[in-house]
Amino acid sequence: MSEPPKARVVICVGDIHGFITKLQNLWSNLESSIDRSQFETATVIFLGDYCDRGPDTRRVIDFLAALPSRHPRQRHVFLCGNHDLAFAAFLRLLPPPSDGSAFSEGWREYEGSEAREGWFKGEGYEDMHLQGRRWSGNITVKFNTAKGTEYQGSIYDAGPTFESYGVPHGSSDLVKAVPDEHKKFLADLVWVHEEDDVFVNTGDGVKCCKLIAVHAGLVKGADVKEQLKLLKARDTRVPKVEALSGRKSVWDIPEELTASGTIVVSGHHAKLHVEDLRLIIDEGGGYKDKPVAAIILPSMKIIRDTDVLAK
Repeated sequence: MSEPPKARVVICVGDIHGFITKLQNLWSNLESSIDRSQFETATVIFLGDYCDRGPDTRRVIDFLAALPSRHPRQRHVFLCGNHDLAFAAFLRLLPPPSDGSAFSEGWREYEGSEAREGWFKGEGYEDMHLQGRRWSGNITVKFNTAKGTEYQGSIYDAGPTFESYGVPHGSSDLVKAVPDEHKKFLADLVWVHEEDDVFVNTGDGVKCCKLIAVHAGLVKGADVKEQLKLLKARDTRVPKVEALSGRKSVWDIPEELTASGTIVVSGHHAKLHVEDLRLIIDEGGGYKDKPVAAIILPSMKIIRDTDVLAK
């Protein structure tokens, strides 16, 4: 008989949004909170949205790209968030649509928003994925009433990302300014990650589950296998990927995954929500005054960059 799988440490890190000091402090707190041997062999899943809003996107990607060499026994998974997809789209790093269509065909559904969002019309825009144009555009309405803050350049708040690479928001020079190592990091981001034999503490004891990590979530009511297939293929025919950018539609776990006891973990929603096997880890939401958080499995312990831990 084969031995049952052992409970290993899985760490899921919420949205970072260009805040390098928060990321450094969170990482230090994770190291302090986990047995060293377990930390050095942990699976660390970053839930996406590494760029925009905060001032240090370039340094954040430097930090993340260096982790495999700094911690070679760890396993690192870097999910693509909606902000990262848009950044990659502007840099022309997304795979082309599988049906041979042009990215410009995806503009039509949303063209009613083009004037208000000020879509990018600079060098290379003619066949740019919709989200790249939105990300690098200049929004005409400068105040975000939903958040009570000023937009930072575009609807994605991408201005600080451009500035972290030394170019003004909306400049086509960003393509040259981003180093090749960062382009590779962005090009290699996965849209979904599945992990077997993940242990989690529940009210009914410790359970061994399958885990699905995706930036926003999976659409309830839509076929899960088909969703996973399209996400694994990074299907760029779709101008807006609901699993990376949806809200209410992806909040709940699809019924078939609930029935099978599957963990679904996401960031994106600017909330910390831990209910049964639905884990949403994005306490910061890209706000300067809110923490970046992570969850440790199986303990379900939440660690924040703001935690003051005993040494």
